[in-house]
Amino acid sequence: MAASKITAMAAAEAGAKFEKTTIDVAAPLGADEVELSVESCGICHSDVSMWKNDWGMTAYPFVGGHEIFGTVSAIGANVKSVKVGQQAGIGWHAGYCNECKQCGSGDQNLCAKGQPTIAGRHGGWADKVRAAAQAVVAVPEGYGGDHVGPLFCGGVTVFTPILEYAKPEMRVGVVGIGGLGSMAIQLLNKWGCHVTAFTSSPAKRKTALELGAHATVSSTDNVELSNAAGTLDMIISTVNVTLNWDAIINALAPRGRLHLCGATLEPIPVAAFGIMMQQRTISGSPVGSPQTIATLLEFCKRHEIRPPVHKTFKFDDVNEALAELDSNPQGRVVLKW
Repeated sequence: MAASKITAMAAAEAGAKFEKTTIDVAAPLGADEVELSVESCGICHSDVSMWKNDWGMTAYPFVGGHEIFGTVSAIGANVKSVKVGQQAGIGWHAGYCNECKQCGSGDQNLCAKGQPTIAGRHGGWADKVRAAAQAVVAVPEGYGGDHVGPLFCGGVTVFTPILEYAKPEMRVGVVGIGGLGSMAIQLLNKWGCHVTAFTSSPAKRKTALELGAHATVSSTDNVELSNAAGTLDMIISTVNVTLNWDAIINALAPRGRLHLCGATLEPIPVAAFGIMMQQRTISGSPVGSPQTIATLLEFCKRHEIRPPVHKTFKFDDVNEALAELDSNPQGRVVLKW
């Protein structure tokens, strides 16, 4: 039976502290909906942006959380994809239009009418959360744990370009060794690629090598960047800061690809000559489709990949968790009931 009241951690206005609150759920569970009992939920920088209304689309009181791992507690009459008692998760999207070309071709993450989990509804910083069945992905048996939630957003964000563009033996660079970059290194290593980590932090160089990188390059040292010129088949950028983009692009080999997974807010200056003469490509992608998430979970289970969880907090301590994320963005911070 679906819950009629939900306990959640909510912020009353932009940037306000999160406090425990009760949400009345008046509507019955829809025929095509699933309700999860939340066990844990990662904190993503998108949660922070929504909390502060950086994107101008936040409704308050705001309940964040879109890296959700839990157990199916109720299903609608038409749901056959998951069963009550099964472990599952929800990512950035809680539903899709199921009518557009993108939905029909399996690219639901590109659906223009996709329903974000934390926009206009409450997210996973709650004991219960609902979503359309199509957006709820079953977790492979025996793979549950604190590490699973971050795969539903951060993990699939970097896995999407790997699945689409990377091939074994390719030389791939990862820019930024935070939550996304640390997962990208692990995935690329098991994908059979030679991985080069770009970071400005000496400590993160060590971390990158421990996670499976084969080489590191300072993202702020012009000599090291120059030495990397023309060596990489693909670079995945996970950062949202300004870089020496000419040097990053110049590190690509002919036909190389720079793929953007980090939401860099400033325009990226591109010299057309350097793109044209080496036939390079610049691309980007948002999160991933439900099928891509399912493929990621199976891949991670098979290769025993567990995204690094920097620290766990109780849901009641979400404000302390957000402060930790701000001071130490390496790995993922996860909330648990």
